[in-house]
Amino acid sequence: MANGKSNINVEIDAGIKELASQLFKRMGLDQTTAIDMFYRQTIAERRLPFQPAVAQTYGEQMLDIIKLKNIPNITLPADENGHAYIDKGLYPELYDWAVNG
Repeated sequence: MANGKSNINVEIDAGIKELASQLFKRMGLDQTTAIDMFYRQTIAERRLPFQPAVAQTYGEQMLDIIKLKNIPNITLPADENGHAYIDKGLYPELYDWAVNG
């Protein structure tokens, strides 16, 4: 390992930098120390010290919400344009959820 210090030049969104700087300050850290800690932890674990995940699509988010609300999995009828519609009398809970969230 080389001795001495080295500089890193990184472009980052100004808002993100400011929010992170504020958090680091509350932790008693400056940006240099926080980044150094990140590098050291990455080396120690031989991986990122957190697990990146693929963001859910809108459809996946909606399915998760439907599962949490115990909304039945049904096939809705559609009009000639392919737009699904919900029969309020047949599926009152689903209709309420679709209208009111």
